[in-house]
Amino acid sequence: MMTINAQNSHSDCNELDHLIVAAETLQQGSAYIHELLGVLPTPGGQHRTMGTHNMLVKLGSKCYLEIIAIDPTQSPPARRRWFGLDQTNVHQLCKVRPRLLHWVARTPKIKTFCQASATFLGPPQPMQRGQLQWQITIPADGSLPFGGLFPSIIQWQTGEHPAGQLPDQGCRLVTLEATCPDPDPIYRTLTEYRLNHLINLHKGSDTRIKATINTPDGMRVLQ
Repeated sequence: MMTINAQNSHSDCNELDHLIVAAETLQQGSAYIHELLGVLPTPGGQHRTMGTHNMLVKLGSKCYLEIIAIDPTQSPPARRRWFGLDQTNVHQLCKVRPRLLHWVARTPKIKTFCQASATFLGPPQPMQRGQLQWQITIPADGSLPFGGLFPSIIQWQTGEHPAGQLPDQGCRLVTLEATCPDPDPIYRTLTEYRLNHLINLHKGSDTRIKATINTPDGMRVLQ
């Protein structure tokens, strides 16, 4: 099993940035993560372009968990929301419980990275939340690349990584794994973009993603 040390750099410049946990409401997502990990998520803020808001948990010096939900206080955006949040099946899943849906990888050169991948990742979009500024790939239909197993790509425009602004509550990402019926095409694409070192893929009957997190109360599995 591959182990990810969020504190260390890989020889490649692409690194795991954060995990996406979708929830029906932020209150539901925060309660779920609090029960699972034993820590209280930190309030984040609003994403005006996407009509969403979030809460965060630090998982390393440059790695965190993001709980994200549609913000009922904002008007619907002019485009489809990111991370599949407008998809009916995602709504149905999140009504049952929050879900680890997706992950995001960080690169220092997002435009170069996306030159050959805009068809399935979408072009980089400028985003801002408070003082944070970044670019992130978002497909036009808001879908999850390869069902969420291939990451969205992010490049931060501000100096300090947002994880550096979060309280350290003793949680660390240990492994990120995924299963799907046919992992070979996804693995080849991950390898092509030098992302294969960030996630361990297995063949399975359905498509799902799983993170093992070391907490003050021991190992916990988020999926």
